Parts: sequence; structure tokens; C-alpha cells
Amino acid sequence: MATNVTVRLRRGESTEKLIRRFTRRVKKEGILEEYRERTSYYVKPSVKKKIKSKRARQEKERRERKMNKRR
Repeated sequence: MATNVTVRLRRGESTEKLIRRFTRRVKKEGILEEYRERTSYYVKPSVKKKIKSKRARQEKERRERKMNKRR
């Protein structure tokens, strides 16, 4: 799933904005989460619970969008 994320500097764009776009893209791709899953990275139980509920919410939204698309 992990891919190389490339972000190019737009005309008149500051480096801070470029870095913000890069971090958003990395989060969206799920690269850090995948890295943490693949390595021995300790996750507190409360954080595990939060991640689990977030994934469940995302899956529910996907299913709802899919059902609405069929209509």
C-alpha cells in the first residue's frame, strides 16, 4: 500500500504550505500507520480503541456511499 509521495512546489507557494500538503498526503495515503503496523511499535490501548472506531466509521461511510450510489 505504501507508495512514494511526491509533492511539487507550485508557482508562488511557500515552503510551509508545501510541507503541509505533503503531510496531509502522507496521512491520506496511510503511510505512517502502515509503518507503525509493520514495525514493533507500542500503541496504547486507548489509541487502539480510537483507531478501531475510526476505521469502523470509515467503513460504514464507504458502505453508505456505495448503497447511495446504487440507487
